[in-house]
Amino acid sequence: MTTKLVIQQPQPVVETVQSNQWSSGICDCWEDKANCCFAFWCLPCFTCKTSQDYGQCLCLPLLDLGIVPPITLSMRVSMRKQYGITGTICNDCLYATFCRACTWCQMAREMKQRFQPIVLINAKTKE
Repeated sequence: MTTKLVIQQPQPVVETVQSNQWSSGICDCWEDKANCCFAFWCLPCFTCKTSQDYGQCLCLPLLDLGIVPPITLSMRVSMRKQYGITGTICNDCLYATFCRACTWCQMAREMKQRFQPIVLINAKTKE
């Protein structure tokens, strides 16, 4: 007599909604009140945390000096390219220069929106 044992591993299910636009506008800071307040009260700390969450050096935003902030600009362009968001370097430059806090809040919201955790289905816990 033979016994047939079938083992089926749970498979990850990832549903992503890809868009070529930002998930929120530049002035939609109040969509994430905690990050908005954090950015308002301590923008240098918020930019460092966001930079680290994006996988860059923690202290990189502290080098943002000058009229046009190079780190904010490069992070925004990098994020646009990584997520396939349409836009122009001209708009990125304007947002980084005149709306720095809103730009960092928008990038933090985008990372949160685009992050898709892996959800296992048919997973059974051991009793």
